[in-house]
Amino acid sequence: MTDVPQPFAFLPGDPDSSVILHVPHSAREIPAGVRSGIVLDDAGLERELDHITDAHTATIAEAAAEAAAVAPWRFENRLSRLVVDPERFPDEREEMLAVGMGAVYTRTTHREALRPGGFDAEPLIGRYFRPYARAMTEAVADRLAATGRAVIIDVHSYPSAPLPYELHGDGPRPEICLGTDSFHTPPGLLAAAREAFAPCGETGTDSPFAGTYVPLEFYGKRAEVSALMVEIRRDTYMAEPGGPAGEGLPRLASALATLVDAASG
Repeated sequence: MTDVPQPFAFLPGDPDSSVILHVPHSAREIPAGVRSGIVLDDAGLERELDHITDAHTATIAEAAAEAAAVAPWRFENRLSRLVVDPERFPDEREEMLAVGMGAVYTRTTHREALRPGGFDAEPLIGRYFRPYARAMTEAVADRLAATGRAVIIDVHSYPSAPLPYELHGDGPRPEICLGTDSFHTPPGLLAAAREAFAPCGETGTDSPFAGTYVPLEFYGKRAEVSALMVEIRRDTYMAEPGGPAGEGLPRLASALATLVDAASG
């Protein structure tokens, strides 16, 4: 694990596309300076990365972008969410603080120590979280300026069996979970997602994971920014935990491309 010069990337799509595929949790890279603040040994860290990483979701997004009639833009986190989690609130609003998983995690998926007690998260927030948030805000603003709207489709995955860190792990775990927001997820976008992913199995909403990601500058303020979270159950396309992708991946990428085209219209 070495220092990574570019922690995220905004990959261009069609100039007329309003869609941004956001892939925040696909990477495993941890810069050496961040690794030194993690208490797990190397084997323990690899196991944790197997559980916490949304493996192959960047590949799914890339394949969907290539298959879409109008290529979406893509915003990818190139570092592990164990560095910072760009989708958390960086303050007391974040409910996952209850299990040590705010913007900077201090506990693992199994509620064990990840970082030492009294760890100061602010340097990581300043170095990684805030620049990511600014860049994503600029990406959405760019699509608004170009097309008059922006559609953020978050691409995630989740394990077939609940992990101890999950706060809402006792609900349904369909093949596809669609996370929604009452302000930013219009009914038409949700309906299009249900139709697009119908060939991939059962589709549910907001269980076991709920909500969407919208940069705070627009959150609850700009209805022209719509958003949907796509959570794919991992056993539908890969060997759990952390194993290789399987034959289900192309089918999921095709479904995501169908959703991109519907959202672009």
